[in-house]
Amino acid sequence: MSFDTATIIDANGLILGRLASSVAKRLLQGETVIVLNAEKAAISGKRLHIISDAKAFLDVGHPRKGPFHQRRPDRIVRRTIRGMLPRQKPKGVAAFKRLRVYLGVPLEVEGKEIQTIPEASADKLKSPYITVGELAKEVGGWTPEVE
Repeated sequence: MSFDTATIIDANGLILGRLASSVAKRLLQGETVIVLNAEKAAISGKRLHIISDAKAFLDVGHPRKGPFHQRRPDRIVRRTIRGMLPRQKPKGVAAFKRLRVYLGVPLEVEGKEIQTIPEASADKLKSPYITVGELAKEVGGWTPEVE
């Protein structure tokens, strides 16, 4: 996948659900989409409620037989976008293959045009929210690198 022809979106300060629906629409229209800073996307709601729901969801299933749940921020964002695609149909499978999600900003992207989605901005929220990175840290799947 080439970074030159792809649409690059920065998830920093964007609401996860609105980001995911916008990216899913673009994927279904045939675009290649790269999402950066997945750990900085926002999930609206009270912190303790979101974390307790996530931990309860992780208790579902069997450790070896599944269902398997994502714990890393980039995988959580990727899974959220996958939920908005018709993945049982060939067009949904093809669309999902055109998606890349990264933690932070890879070196290959430096200097390229990076877009944002203004209608998904977390600045519009009047309720509390946490980031996907904070959620991943709480459920035990990721620790941020110290710089």
